Amino acid sequence: MAQRTDVTRALAEWIVDCDIAKIPEAVQQEGVRTFVNWLGCAVGGARHETVDRALDALTQFSGAPTSTVIGRGERLDALHTALINGISSHVLDYDDTHLKTIIHPAGPVASAALAVAERHGISGRELLNAMIVGVEVECRIGNSVYPDHYDRGWHITGTAGVFGAAAAVGRLLKLDVQKMVWALGLAATQSSNLREMFGTMTKSFHPGRAAQNGAASAYLAAAGYDSSNQGIEAPRGFANVLSTKQDYNEILGGLGETWEAALNSYKPFACGIVIHPTIDGCIQLRNETGVGANEVEAIELRAHPLVLELTGKREPKTGLESKFSVFHSAACALVRGDGSPTAFTDEAVNDPTLIALRRKVHVTTDPNVHEASVDIVLKLKDGRTIEKKIERAIGSHEKPLSNAQIEAKFRGQAAPVIGAELCDKLLATAWKLPSLGKASEVTAASVPTPVQLATA
Repeated sequence: MAQRTDVTRALAEWIVDCDIAKIPEAVQQEGVRTFVNWLGCAVGGARHETVDRALDALTQFSGAPTSTVIGRGERLDALHTALINGISSHVLDYDDTHLKTIIHPAGPVASAALAVAERHGISGRELLNAMIVGVEVECRIGNSVYPDHYDRGWHITGTAGVFGAAAAVGRLLKLDVQKMVWALGLAATQSSNLREMFGTMTKSFHPGRAAQNGAASAYLAAAGYDSSNQGIEAPRGFANVLSTKQDYNEILGGLGETWEAALNSYKPFACGIVIHPTIDGCIQLRNETGVGANEVEAIELRAHPLVLELTGKREPKTGLESKFSVFHSAACALVRGDGSPTAFTDEAVNDPTLIALRRKVHVTTDPNVHEASVDIVLKLKDGRTIEKKIERAIGSHEKPLSNAQIEAKFRGQAAPVIGAELCDKLLATAWKLPSLGKASEVTAASVPTPVQLATA
């Protein structure tokens, strides 16, 4: 098959041409849900030590303070704000997921687009348009190289996310086609992030840096800074260097007719997505049986090999590590009925009851089990055996979270950080994104007063 040379340009043409009127209403509504979910995650992670340390290190290098750090109030230049908000929105591992690729779409895209929209006084409607386009771009590029790209060790949220951020900010800056081509090329040469970093602070750095680099790509292109015109498809471009799979029909096929942005899903549990069936099943077993940890002989799981590959940390030492431990997650779900951020803290990791129980969790891998499924066998000391099969977990595309569940998730994260009153105000503002005169109404509503911080 002949090497295509028009992928980057064709994609750039679509990005420039795709105004909000060309986006179906259902996709726009999903875009708002994506934004609301992302915002709750950003506020929920705003006071995490990872964010504190990033600000301590990098605030000294910020330029003019034009954009707001969500849920905190510090103001930095747009690029550093994109970085910090990208970190905070992902640090709890509670953000959205494009299940076909395991990309977390909003982290890179919304973090960049909102920081830039605030800087330039852009409306909520324009922000929504840019965000949907950016999500579509990153997910389609992700589809074109998945799973080989991911299997090789690249963290696809960062590597594909930089394109989404460049596309979204490029729309906000009203780049023409040639400059959008350059922006995508600049994004391609900054595509990075390694799965080796999972379980550390650096994992959340990935969507943050993708947001920052994608926005920088658009600003550079706006200034006439050129790049290759085939940054995605050239023999030494993104797809050929970072993957052995290159399916460009995944990028251009049905573009503007079918929407990856409509397939986004929202996590009910604050950890790696492949653990969700196990948590869902163990919570159900807890609710149905009421068993205590001292009654359990063993918890046996039959799961896809990816579960152990991604979340096989048997003895996590920190809260961040525990997000990649199916053993800890199963134990915490069965004993505490918890899969929220409170299940993945240093305190939970060091709980003697959970330590003892997670050592009774045994995983058998089977490639015939779907990645989104699990078979659970709960063996009790009195000889009883209880089985539970989860075909698809809550929060999956088949069992999506409702708006009410997204709101409950938002409040559960944000209220402890900024207080219940401000949380409700921010949530109401976020749902009104398409009608906001300025997107900065969202960032302004996220900033707590000293009194709100004291009562949070």
